[in-house]
Amino acid sequence: MQRKHILAAILGAAWANSIILGPAWAAGPSVFLEDQTWTELRALIDAGTTTIIVPIGGTEQSGPDMALGKHNVRVKLLAGKIAERLGNALVAPVIAYVPEGTISPPTEHMKFPGTITISDQLFEGLLESAARSFKLHGFKTIVLIGDHGGYQSDETVVADRLNAEWKKTPVRVFADLGYYKITEDGYVQKLLAAGATRAEIGTHAGLADTSLSLALDPSLVRADQLATKKLGPGDGVFGDPARASAAFGQLGVDLIVDGTTQAIRDFIANQPK
Repeated sequence: MQRKHILAAILGAAWANSIILGPAWAAGPSVFLEDQTWTELRALIDAGTTTIIVPIGGTEQSGPDMALGKHNVRVKLLAGKIAERLGNALVAPVIAYVPEGTISPPTEHMKFPGTITISDQLFEGLLESAARSFKLHGFKTIVLIGDHGGYQSDETVVADRLNAEWKKTPVRVFADLGYYKITEDGYVQKLLAAGATRAEIGTHAGLADTSLSLALDPSLVRADQLATKKLGPGDGVFGDPARASAAFGQLGVDLIVDGTTQAIRDFIANQPK
């Protein structure tokens, strides 16, 4: 009898919440393709949502203080912000399997557990198949953005190949290498101006990288690891993340969203009408 009363109380609370809060989707339409039904997607495309952003991440080590999936989480969140800003774009599912070095012998991040790699040929084939799918279903601008530096040239190879093939159609692929370049240039300059040093900023899992994760999803970062010891190359860290903060990271978020949004608008504006 007691269990029945408890179950009734739980169901009653759930019902009350549904009345007060409404269904989960009531907050507003999602910009993520995987949240749509096929009929909803068709309607969106017919109404002019013909830009699709393909977020490319990667699953790799980032030291003992940052989750293996940082690139996947970050690029999805950033792509969502960019799509919302554009107003006529959707975000494809994140591509999490990318080139990360060789397996035998293990090179680069493959020396650390959890890193997953595929060949450049397979990666390019994946991007190409995804782009062909989007073209089939009515998207006109297919944007590739990559959160990791190792495959930027592959994005260009695919975009150039498909654009040459599709030159008599209105469909184009935009390999926006600027998305990643911002993290190497503009973001670094902003951090220096804010008081960070180049040694802290680093090139991988340092202050810049860690701060970007803190600004977007703090759960990616293990604060206790940052506080316990000085991390270095032996830990998979190149830079010093000890002073990383969400405030530092927001500098990068703003630059990436602003810069990428404008780059996509410029690309579309420069296409033949």
